[in-house]
Amino acid sequence: MTFPTATISISALQHNFARVKHYAPKSKVMSVIKADAYGHGVIAVAEALKQSDAFAVARLSEAVSLRDHGVTLPIVILEGVNTADDFQLAAEFNLSPVIHLSSQVDLLSSITLIQPLRFNWIMVDSGMHRLGIRPEDIETALSRLKVSGNMNDEFGLMSHFANSDLVGDIRNQHQLEHMLSLKEKTGLPVCLSNSAAVLAYPESHLDWVRPGLMLYGISPFAETTSAEHGLLPVMQLTTRLISTYDLNTGEQVGYGGDWTAKQPSRIGVASIGYGDGYSRHLSNQSEVVIQGQRCPVIGRISMDTICINLTDCIQANVGDEVLLWGRSELMVEEIANYAGTIPYELVTVLSKRVNRDVKDG
Repeated sequence: MTFPTATISISALQHNFARVKHYAPKSKVMSVIKADAYGHGVIAVAEALKQSDAFAVARLSEAVSLRDHGVTLPIVILEGVNTADDFQLAAEFNLSPVIHLSSQVDLLSSITLIQPLRFNWIMVDSGMHRLGIRPEDIETALSRLKVSGNMNDEFGLMSHFANSDLVGDIRNQHQLEHMLSLKEKTGLPVCLSNSAAVLAYPESHLDWVRPGLMLYGISPFAETTSAEHGLLPVMQLTTRLISTYDLNTGEQVGYGGDWTAKQPSRIGVASIGYGDGYSRHLSNQSEVVIQGQRCPVIGRISMDTICINLTDCIQANVGDEVLLWGRSELMVEEIANYAGTIPYELVTVLSKRVNRDVKDG
């Protein structure tokens, strides 16, 4: 097998989708598959999640690629588009760019698309202050879009929680209240809940939920793991030992000599590095699992390799599997803590050098 390898479990992915339906049984599901399905391989993931009611991506190019690969479900473009040509392309491919700027409303009022856009969403700035039209301006924007002739009458309101991973934060309730008020005024369906809200705020599920991270078996909460929510990790990242050697006391490892042997030590080298997306922030911080035993990552992460302290795992040999994350022994949430980041970053930055091996799909 090529290594390093990210093994993608389709059965785990479908299990996690079923968990979404368990938590939000009355809501439709817009599965978020942006950024190459969070690094898991978007085409395989889209095929596995075809029970979704819609997909969401970030950019027009992602949506067009899905259409080119035969995906027929509604596809929402969360960042929207900003030129007449891009709106025309969205219409041609039957895509749904989110409207979040008054300038987009102005543009759609001044052009004629080859066919009206369908499955239309307006982003409401309910409190995150990133993308969106303010609540008090929504009804005006909606009226203008309806008379433009470039959108059919299928509209929904979308927003995004800024703090849903902070359970009990009053700001979440404020955002929900904005959306409930608009739902009452307009009678339109609402899509607000991301993964954290699906798990922690059932009152926010409403008409649509928009899960991302939980689909891939990762907890959106810093203090919990996926297993606590009944989720299964979809990605297992592994590689192989390519070398082992002995160090004497006082000898140093890697660039800058950032790790020094305090006793005679056994060292292993594994084939993965920052060129594969394995973060340099894990230098002298992370652990791996070899033959069921945890071993520290030592020295600086190199472009292509990492060094591992095998002193307490002397049975390890060249060719042994090295688990970097993705099983109960070593979850990606823990590795993210070592790196001082979030699991989203670790899985999405894996490079194309990392082989994706799709199982049971």
